[in-house]
Amino acid sequence: METGIAVMDAEIEACFPLMQALRPDIEKHQFVTRIRRQEDAGYRLAYLVDSDVLVAVAGFRVVENLAWGRFLYIDDLITSEERRSEGYGSALMTWLEDYALKNDCSQIHLDSAFHREDAHRFYERLGMSKTGFHFAKPLSSKEN
Repeated sequence: METGIAVMDAEIEACFPLMQALRPDIEKHQFVTRIRRQEDAGYRLAYLVDSDVLVAVAGFRVVENLAWGRFLYIDDLITSEERRSEGYGSALMTWLEDYALKNDCSQIHLDSAFHREDAHRFYERLGMSKTGFHFAKPLSSKEN
């Protein structure tokens, strides 16, 4: 297994099919551009390859706030559906934990939709706990 951060456009593009399974509204022609814009705010795209096959991807960033101090936030995390329960998600999470520790983070955080119960069990097996609710409000532009 090999884990790394996608740096080159071709590496980012290779992550698109997995990421699209998690984020189906993202279109291929805008993927690299959106990743590059997010990189300006610290976003990184990690990948895990086994036998030259991309099996897991995680988008993350190191941030700091008053509530948690310096922490690693996982925006996106997916393992190829046909390769789940083979240890790849755990391996990528271990890599992310190591990355967080090397970058002086004291915690890892992520959000997960209510209906993703399999993912919740996975996170809990890794020692994560549910700590609150995430609230959101879509904004629309007002007509002049």
